[in-house]
Amino acid sequence: MKKLLKLGSLLFLSLLMLSSCSKKEKSATTGWNYNDQKWGGFEKKDYEGQVAGPNLVLIQGGTFSMGVTDQDVTFDWNAIPRRVTVSSFYMDETEVSNIDYKEYLYWINRVFGESYPEVYLNSLPDTLVWREELSYNEPFVETYFRHPSYDNYPVVGVNWNQANEYCKWRTDRVNEMILIEKGILNPSTEQRDQDNFNSEAYLAGQYQGDVRKNLKDMKTGGERAVRFEDGIMLPSYRLPTEAEWEYAALALIGNQENEGDELISDRRIYPWNGYTVRYQRRDKYQGQILANFKRGRGDYMGMAGRLNDKAHIPAPVRGTYIPNDFGLYHMAGNVNEWTMDLYRPLTSTTLRDVENHDLNPYRGGKFKTKILDEDGRPVEKDSVGRIRYRYVEDDEVATRENYKKGQVYNYLDGDQESYVLYEFGKSTLISDKSRVIKGGSWADRAFWLSPGTRRFKEEDKSDRTIGFRCAMTRTGGPAGNDDAGGNVFKNKPNKNKRRYK
Repeated sequence: MKKLLKLGSLLFLSLLMLSSCSKKEKSATTGWNYNDQKWGGFEKKDYEGQVAGPNLVLIQGGTFSMGVTDQDVTFDWNAIPRRVTVSSFYMDETEVSNIDYKEYLYWINRVFGESYPEVYLNSLPDTLVWREELSYNEPFVETYFRHPSYDNYPVVGVNWNQANEYCKWRTDRVNEMILIEKGILNPSTEQRDQDNFNSEAYLAGQYQGDVRKNLKDMKTGGERAVRFEDGIMLPSYRLPTEAEWEYAALALIGNQENEGDELISDRRIYPWNGYTVRYQRRDKYQGQILANFKRGRGDYMGMAGRLNDKAHIPAPVRGTYIPNDFGLYHMAGNVNEWTMDLYRPLTSTTLRDVENHDLNPYRGGKFKTKILDEDGRPVEKDSVGRIRYRYVEDDEVATRENYKKGQVYNYLDGDQESYVLYEFGKSTLISDKSRVIKGGSWADRAFWLSPGTRRFKEEDKSDRTIGFRCAMTRTGGPAGNDDAGGNVFKNKPNKNKRRYK
């Protein structure tokens, strides 16, 4: 009898669980079922949050004082402090290395080399940046990028335009791998020319690939490709804005006095505490140089037997120096890094004009829109497999209230309202191709290691002291996911627990 009662109880619980599992979630405002073909098939995702792509670290946003925190020894007055807020975003743990860029070139040559060799040639870094009239740096011309000894060193000789192209390529390769890992696509190394995986082309239905198994279509009961609304594919890799870069470099989270305390000191000269470039704590690392820079005239690495920063040129992107409190390597020294921003000097007048633009400040907007056919769909992708865009014209936004121009490079700075004209080589060295570089390099003095300092370079020029790292927008809550990012790629955790202090 007891066995029968126990069996009946188990059967009842099983039926109860089955009924609860089969119960459909309903809309709170209409009462209609979600994810139910009988009720139209409208889908609601059980979305756990944006995962972190390879090599990315979540930078939790916040407010900080953007600009110089030390004496402006150059007297340029181009970085006067102002209070801004940066939204949470993701940042590369390291600078993009030579081996990373060589992987990119290999893919470009394999896919486009036969039909469009210019795509590959235009992507090559300029190795001649190592040449100087009165220095014997010729070996670096041949070895720094190509030789495996430098695989893990930061790529240099890459201009701003090339860095942006790398970001686009990386977006597509990461999203393609996500679909492969989820069993939606099979790996394909036969992609050529226009027929290659591009994130936007795939979402627009202009690339199918080698399908393994698509998602279930709640509307028809069949299968469908992944949509943007599924939240499976990641946002684009891109260069960080100047504000993002500076915020990530300062890593003021390390100045939080008590765990959970909101009081944070935002006064740091470097990406570490203190007023020197040496490690201050009383342990085995005391006195060690904290970044790769030029200590003095003719002194790039110290003396034999007592090398101070152990790098006469750039150092490996990981492990050579202590990461900052966000876990980012080389946010001071090693190589300067490209940012998205167009360079303009900031004056007190300019600051008054832009005081309302204090959330995610950025200069360099040139708004684009997809080219659509008469049915409102994107026209056929271009010869390298990308969705076609055009720039927004001023007359298209004349009736809008939030913006009035398609290109806002000179908004409140070089337009008719401010009477400033930037003509490269005539009235100034600044032009609409001048991009902000940050961080200082192996060939710079310590002043340029301060995150608030800023310089510029023409976007089509490259240098042996300039590299880059990628960033990505964070969608959803600024604090991250419950599982601290839920990295689908399962990157190895950073074992170096030492931080700048």
